[in-house]
Amino acid sequence: MRIGFGYDVHRLSKGRKLILGGVEIPYFKGLAGHSDADVLLHAIIDALLGALALGDIGCLYPDTEDKFRNIESRKLLREVSELIRENGYQIGNIDSTVCLQEPRIAPYISSMRARIAEDLNTDIGNVSVKATTEEGLGVSGSGDGVASYAVALLREKR
Repeated sequence: MRIGFGYDVHRLSKGRKLILGGVEIPYFKGLAGHSDADVLLHAIIDALLGALALGDIGCLYPDTEDKFRNIESRKLLREVSELIRENGYQIGNIDSTVCLQEPRIAPYISSMRARIAEDLNTDIGNVSVKATTEEGLGVSGSGDGVASYAVALLREKR
């Protein structure tokens, strides 16, 4: 078994869509970034790449390359899923937490889990997504940004 940890944070910005876990969430601000800035998928990707000892999302998908500008993070997640298989592993489980003051994302969590599981070709029971506020503290608590943490367990294919 291999374990990886991921973290990401993006600033909230007007004029952008808020995409979390591959789901568009109605809100007057979105996440700023080179890609669609899906902070949840970025943390999960980093956890998976960490478990494989392949670096982080910036190593494989640098923000200096135009071909990744505005790319859908689900596409990157599907590519990482293929890397997992190519390296002889499968998803054991993923546990993730999104930190944001608002909007409330509880109504969207089941859709996020389903999309992540689909992109990783794993059972939805292997994917956990939680949300929390930071009680008005820090970058997410102030409403300036959104952060996400993830851990992933990979098992050797048998």
